[in-house]
Amino acid sequence: MSTSEWIGRKVSGWLPSGKSKVQTLTPVQPQTTDVRHQKAVGPKEVQVRSSKERLNATLRQKEEALSPRVLRRTLSELQAIVDPSVSEVEGGKRAKGVAQWYSKAPPEQREDCWLLMSEQFAPDATKVRAAREHYEAALGTPDEGVAEIRMRKALVSPRTRLLQRFAVFPEGMRFLVDLRQELMPALKSNKRLLALEAELENLFTTWFDVAFLELRRISWDSPASLVEKLIKYEAVHDIKSWGDVKNRLDSDRRCYGFFHPRLPDEPLIFVEVAFMNEIGVSISPLLDEAAEAVDLSRATTAIFYSISNTQPGLKGVSFGDSLIKRVVETLRADFPKLKTFATLSPIPGFRTWLNKNAARMLEATPEKLRSQLGRAVGFEPAAAGHVLSALDQVPTLSDRSVLRQWLLSCAAHYLGKEMSDDRPVDPVARFHLGNGARVEQINWAADPSAKGFKQSFGLMVNYLYDLRKIDRHRHGLSQGKVPVSDNLEQLYF
Repeated sequence: MSTSEWIGRKVSGWLPSGKSKVQTLTPVQPQTTDVRHQKAVGPKEVQVRSSKERLNATLRQKEEALSPRVLRRTLSELQAIVDPSVSEVEGGKRAKGVAQWYSKAPPEQREDCWLLMSEQFAPDATKVRAAREHYEAALGTPDEGVAEIRMRKALVSPRTRLLQRFAVFPEGMRFLVDLRQELMPALKSNKRLLALEAELENLFTTWFDVAFLELRRISWDSPASLVEKLIKYEAVHDIKSWGDVKNRLDSDRRCYGFFHPRLPDEPLIFVEVAFMNEIGVSISPLLDEAAEAVDLSRATTAIFYSISNTQPGLKGVSFGDSLIKRVVETLRADFPKLKTFATLSPIPGFRTWLNKNAARMLEATPEKLRSQLGRAVGFEPAAAGHVLSALDQVPTLSDRSVLRQWLLSCAAHYLGKEMSDDRPVDPVARFHLGNGARVEQINWAADPSAKGFKQSFGLMVNYLYDLRKIDRHRHGLSQGKVPVSDNLEQLYF
């Protein structure tokens, strides 16, 4: 029997038979005692013990998944993974055994494991305090560098080493990414898990740095398992059939993804590209399976019409900007006639934002236009509810409709002026503008799907990547100015 199998059986033997019935817990304000969170049970509230309290206890309370005895043994097994006397390989085998137990454990027992990893593997507070005092005393002296090194070492937690050991065995990276994905929803109700989540994000930022990623083209000739994952992970325009996916991967299209060597068959992020002779203003022709193939030798414009992240467990790890740049470099090398690189992007937060801010936008609307709106909706003066109800008729509005004009102006304001914490409020705008693109134009009835209407009344936007001005645009955004084209500025109230 291998070491990992032995560990897996050993840990499994500690678990109570069957699934424990654990109630969902809700957060409370910090208390003077070491409390995790509380759950109301009938007329009384149950105070849930911290992992430290439970490790020192004898009996399990009914709302706890693992008994104190099993919790202590689980902690012992986690500590054995980072035992300095064992090799990296042996530590990885021990980690694999714990991972095998974890994969079969119910959610409440997994949360107990997270708590142990988060609370019991923190940096040594005494060493951190001493190192900080030494550093502060050494500032401005020749010993400052040595003191900084000492402080850095003191801040490295055993938790870091623990997670590194889990990454040793072949499936370990998959295990950690999935663990973080499952962990993140619990953060709001359990702040004790924040340290573990932050440690994972920090490690992933290094492990998934663009220097370690491979850019690969995904085509119709790629393995069927990879094409199936493309269908599964497509997040912008749902793939409806094999004919649909073949159209997106055909010879006159391109699809590229970033891959990591420890997740070789999983695209971390992928982008779909269509070729045209002008900037695309509607998604329908790009998704039309019956459309004629484009002559790539004459195409002058590359349109990025779908970018999808595939791993929720890597949230906060940024490699989308590098993907765009690498794809642009690849396309320019393969197709020298390409001069324009732009997106055809959704505006996912627009309708929700307008529903909340219609009254504010009406106040900012010029008096003449507001009077015209009133006549168009049959109520003068027009109130927010009147206008929002009338916008249900967006698909039938004419080119000269005052409602259409007002809606486009609101969209221009949303994309070009609405900020939160000095960043665009729309997530897609935040991504592309942060990469150095500018808002080029807003397209009417560009996405006629139910999803498109629900998100943005069917509007879509082009972000233009002007390779000569990317740095200038990013600098302007850092100063709070969103880079927009003259066409968009003309839409402002």
